[in-house]
Amino acid sequence: MLSEQEKELVRELQKGLPLVSRPFLDIADRLGLSEEEIIAKVKDFLTKGVIRRFGAVVKHQDVGYVANAMVVWPVTEERIMEAGRAMASFPEVSHCYNRLSAPGWPYTLYTVIHGKEEQDCRSIAEKIASSIGITGYRILFSTAELKKSSVEYFLE
Repeated sequence: MLSEQEKELVRELQKGLPLVSRPFLDIADRLGLSEEEIIAKVKDFLTKGVIRRFGAVVKHQDVGYVANAMVVWPVTEERIMEAGRAMASFPEVSHCYNRLSAPGWPYTLYTVIHGKEEQDCRSIAEKIASSIGITGYRILFSTAELKKSSVEYFLE
């Protein structure tokens, strides 16, 4: 169980780090703690698994990758793990999921890829298909982003 102070730190961290030379000092000032205390608590969170990873997120649209595609793949149950691992190894694949098929919808693996234009996404899908030996995939392009957000904890 987290203390109220620890929950407040989680609230601050999930906002993203401020773009300053010492972001943990900035957070420490807001919480009335020292920079060292914040860094120690973040390390403790990582060690205990409260935080699984700490990283940066690049907004792909801001760097010119405006084409988004979900590629759905008809993969047999016997090949799911092998194909999924192979697809996930492509740097252009940001997400790779196994899902159940449905009547009239034989797709069991889903990948999300990003490109500067739709043709980039098509080329990446072709490259994946030829390297793994899977045909019959479909490419579903995004037409509008209606919501995109990270999960937030301890909201008031």
